[in-house]
Amino acid sequence: MEKLLLCFLTFLSLSIAFSETDMSKMAFVFPKESDDSFAKLISLRKQPLEAFTLCLCVYSDLPRGYSIFSYNTRTQDNEILLFKDKPGEYSLSVGGTEVVFQHPDTFAPLHLCVTWESVSGIVEFWVNRKPKVRKSLKKGYIVGSEASIVLGQEQDSFGGSFDIKQCLVGDIGDVNMWDLVLSPGEINSVYRGNSFSPNVLNWHALRYEVHGEVFTKPQLWS
Repeated sequence: MEKLLLCFLTFLSLSIAFSETDMSKMAFVFPKESDDSFAKLISLRKQPLEAFTLCLCVYSDLPRGYSIFSYNTRTQDNEILLFKDKPGEYSLSVGGTEVVFQHPDTFAPLHLCVTWESVSGIVEFWVNRKPKVRKSLKKGYIVGSEASIVLGQEQDSFGGSFDIKQCLVGDIGDVNMWDLVLSPGEINSVYRGNSFSPNVLNWHALRYEVHGEVFTKPQLWS
């Protein structure tokens, strides 16, 4: 009887941890440097990705590099990694290979969108609905499934091996992800607040859990 009760309580706690939450007008806040504070997101999609669009808002005044979005599989680190490398420089990695984009620091909230497709390898990088020059990355590659998705830290192993000097101090919100490349018009519409039913990560029905000192607070850019 005690074992049955323990199993039920474990199932109930997991159900609560991964229940869907409408995060509209909210943000994850990472208030200080840490190697054990992060938000874990649960993907709605279990199949590999042949294309994706990732959009989010990030707000930080860190003078060093930091991880924005980390998606690892058991067989590939940096399967998808959105990272600020240094002042004025951002990178997107797919399958462990990266391309770099330049954008001057403003220390203001930024709305970022990145797109990638396997068939052409083309990457798009958008900042506040303004596109950078397209680049090429991992043509023909397929992004693996059953991923560990983390905000606030970079994973150097599946779900862990965090480095305090790569953590985010600041806010992240409006994280949405699709298994296709949104058009320029759709990305502009996302910037204005539309969502187009994201089917990988949906900020309006987010499944997540937080670890360490991570808080949910009203967005500063609303």
